[in-house]
Amino acid sequence: MTDRTTTCGGAGSLLEKAREELWLAVRARDEGTAEQVVFGALDAGVGAEDVLLDIIVPVQRRVGAEWAAARFSVAQEHAATAIHERIIAAMARRAPVAEPHGTPVTVTVACVDGEWHALPARLLAEVLRQRGYGVDFLGSQVPTPNLIAHLHRTTPDALALSSSIPTRLPNAHAAVTAARAIGVPVLVGGAAFGADGRHARRLGADAWAPDARAAAAVLDRGLPRPAATAVRESHEDLPHLADQEYTLVSRNKRRLVRAILDGLELRLPDMRGYTETQRERTAEDLAHIVDFLATALYTDDLSVFTDFLDWTGKILEARGVPARSVDPGLALLQDELKDFPRALAVLARGRAALAGSRQEPEGLRSGGPTRVPER
Repeated sequence: MTDRTTTCGGAGSLLEKAREELWLAVRARDEGTAEQVVFGALDAGVGAEDVLLDIIVPVQRRVGAEWAAARFSVAQEHAATAIHERIIAAMARRAPVAEPHGTPVTVTVACVDGEWHALPARLLAEVLRQRGYGVDFLGSQVPTPNLIAHLHRTTPDALALSSSIPTRLPNAHAAVTAARAIGVPVLVGGAAFGADGRHARRLGADAWAPDARAAAAVLDRGLPRPAATAVRESHEDLPHLADQEYTLVSRNKRRLVRAILDGLELRLPDMRGYTETQRERTAEDLAHIVDFLATALYTDDLSVFTDFLDWTGKILEARGVPARSVDPGLALLQDELKDFPRALAVLARGRAALAGSRQEPEGLRSGGPTRVPER
């Protein structure tokens, strides 16, 4: 394990100074200066793990906050992330790696199928390498069948699976179930699994961690291998899926989006003058709404949907669009799903949340707060 330097006041000041300098460099898209800041911290005695988690991670969070507040464009956010990714790669070539004691523990680190935010997984992979683990980093958007075939060939001691977007939870469930069926324990992390890890437990993961340092600590303690079994069907773990609401909503997403668009044009005459680009963007927004509704049905947790609407409302307000503009689409979606009681309960709670009501309809339980990190 790398030496920690953050326990003394001087090191804390060094980290704070490096964070501010890295932020200024990243904001200016000055990769050269950003790299100098990071390697300067290493030369000053800051451990590689601390550079990754106490300098780069806070700056990356700040980048996300600036995007959410409409002070960074998508292109600026992507540029900042790319700078961090290249710096992490440069660190991997330079920073010394701890020698393992005995046979190294091997960990496959991957993102859930459909998850394109690879930086959290990359950070974990580098932290584990620094601690002497054998790491197989697969990157973003790893299709589940390919992931499981890879695990068959490589037989790692554990799989670390990352996802930041809740709509990837059904894919995460499939990967967790299939990996455990071949005897590979699964550690999951990322905002998709909830701030308290509740979705990790619900989907059968062996362990959950809120961040890379905690994930490394879990792996340091060791994860026992599960007994190899037949792959379980989703409804065996989640009995509520037997009502088929999730399946029908997710399979009919394109039809639902089209129906809502048509209905909005009738209710909102201004939409008839939309450009093709505006219409496409509106369709994308509606597709996200259906995706999060489907995920709430999959997990039987309405907070997946209400938290998404809360996040969406804040993003819209930051861009000068009233959050209530989402409500007509939700009303039309209710009309389309009038025979789906669980979906209606989720939509009713979502509309109430947008209107500022705290009334809790029956039908689904409400979980704790989660953040939706989709960009």
